[in-house]
Amino acid sequence: MAKPTGRTLAADATADRRPPPPPRGGRDRYLDLLRALALVRVVVYHLFGWGWLTILFPSMGVMFALAGSLMARSLNRPALSVIRGRLRRLLPPLWFFAAVLVPLMLYAGWNPARDPDLGGLTGLPKLLDYLVPVGAPPYPEHLGSDSGLLDPTWPDDAAGPLWYLRAYLWFVVASPVLLWAFRRAPWPTLLAPLALTAVVGTGWVTVPGETGEAITDFAVYGSCWILGFAHHEGALKQVPRYIAVSSSALLMAVGLWWASGHRGPDGWDLNDIPFAQATWSFGVVVILLQYSPSWTELPGRLRRWDGPITLANNRAVTIYLWHNALITAAVPLLDQAYNLPFMQSDTATSLLDKTYPFWTFAVVWPLIALAVLTFGWIEDLAAKRKPRLWPNGRERRRSRAL
Repeated sequence: MAKPTGRTLAADATADRRPPPPPRGGRDRYLDLLRALALVRVVVYHLFGWGWLTILFPSMGVMFALAGSLMARSLNRPALSVIRGRLRRLLPPLWFFAAVLVPLMLYAGWNPARDPDLGGLTGLPKLLDYLVPVGAPPYPEHLGSDSGLLDPTWPDDAAGPLWYLRAYLWFVVASPVLLWAFRRAPWPTLLAPLALTAVVGTGWVTVPGETGEAITDFAVYGSCWILGFAHHEGALKQVPRYIAVSSSALLMAVGLWWASGHRGPDGWDLNDIPFAQATWSFGVVVILLQYSPSWTELPGRLRRWDGPITLANNRAVTIYLWHNALITAAVPLLDQAYNLPFMQSDTATSLLDKTYPFWTFAVVWPLIALAVLTFGWIEDLAAKRKPRLWPNGRERRRSRAL
């Protein structure tokens, strides 16, 4: 019998540390719950603009961590095929979104060849980022007028969240190297993005332009992505819980301390404070994953939310792509309420003014549901699945009941 090598023993030890995977074809419902909460929080944040939501639940850090965990799981297969598969799932929904957004911007008067922010004719190749988001897809900051149907900032509202796709793409491409490094030097690899954030996210070193934005995003959320690796590899479970939680709390306190002295235009909104965003998100994700149960089914009262959580996970890209544009579209629809006969009194108008954001919240969810029905099936085609209009798991639950 051949004598086991040190590398073999290390691999066996790593395998022993990994949490038990869900059954073949199944999902980890705890991670599904976190992803659904993250999506809802993103919608609520973009609707109400409450900066404190970035502290209550750092959605982007959670989403990057969950994506990192799934990426580590997939990299048991050849890396190139995994990257191709991830891009195949990401790009078609983006193309359909761009096929709607870009013509609307052109029709509204945007001329990319004359856009000084784009760089004129020399900047036209940046439009290719709508095909493959190597960079953040371009858009005009303002379009139209204050008297128009939509607010002049509607292109920024619709296309602004696309930075996430750029960051996601680069994390996917870098994952084989990052996972290789993590397995050989876990702590340096995990903490390196935080160290980079301390350099580029505090103003100590400034990298201008979109290159700087991409580097900052990679630094801010890189440790969360690699925490996903640590979760999949079982490394987090090897850290005693009291050490993980206390260290995370200390790091989060450092982030809040930094934020207190570097608040942006929206106060405690961590999206404007990269170093605080990185440290706070890292700490929260460590705690969430440290306590991570392996649920094959949602427990107790959470089970009543099984359908919406399943739908959100099956249509996560569609919801993320369209939600902010639909928030913008909800405004002129809700404005029609002012023309209703019973709204002609000052009291009724004043009441609608005061409750306007909450009515917008009520209107935007049916619009998101419409987008899921209209565009969501593209995610199925991209994943080489049979197209489904409303994949909330009802068929799966019915077959299990039988």
